[in-house]
Amino acid sequence: MRADDLRNNLSEVERRVTEACKRAGRDRSEVTLIAVSKTKPVEDLQTIYDTGVRDFGENKVQELTGKIPEMPADIDWHLIGHLQRNKVKYIVDKVKLIHSVDSYRLAEEINIQAKKHGVIVPILIEVNAANEATKFGVKLEEAKQLCEEISHLDGIHIEGLMTIAPNVVVSEENRQIFHKIKDLSVDIANENIDNVDMNILSMGMTNDFEVAIEEGATHVRVGTAIFGERNYNI
Repeated sequence: MRADDLRNNLSEVERRVTEACKRAGRDRSEVTLIAVSKTKPVEDLQTIYDTGVRDFGENKVQELTGKIPEMPADIDWHLIGHLQRNKVKYIVDKVKLIHSVDSYRLAEEINIQAKKHGVIVPILIEVNAANEATKFGVKLEEAKQLCEEISHLDGIHIEGLMTIAPNVVVSEENRQIFHKIKDLSVDIANENIDNVDMNILSMGMTNDFEVAIEEGATHVRVGTAIFGERNYNI
């Protein structure tokens, strides 16, 4: 995509984020826009970086590790896709946040690799709020217990929750999903579990990020609205 088109896309997304914050009575600084750059060339990422964006999200470990050395060192990388245990070692010391932890076994592997690299890894618990069979994530009613189990792993810090809402045409249909995640985060926060914070709610994508912001999202993951349609052949 042409650089001018990318900049225009980002400007429009930024406008929508700002307007959603206003409607919700929130400050713009409360929401982090993650530019989801999966399948996109580093030239496109560089164009967005040059506008001031520093948070980029990738789905696949191989693509993430390929882009990191080609991009500026001050980028905050987010691993937002499903993470296999055998891939953890490649990214554990390279990402700002792992959004997609949905099992104790995955958390355990992250903990092992964190200790090998001498880091404490911030993670989010991925919640499958709509119970979609095709999506990863723990069930709503199991999220609190998973937080308690993972909290004992001292190479990890739970920062909050992530969800991928259903792919809908009318974004309003996902409001209830986002509301449930917000309520769940409050419930977990009230438990005052050691090593567990609920400061981050990663929810909302191109089709529904405005509704997500209105319902309390702190991080929105926007790809298509910035970079255009993805190349699914990659």
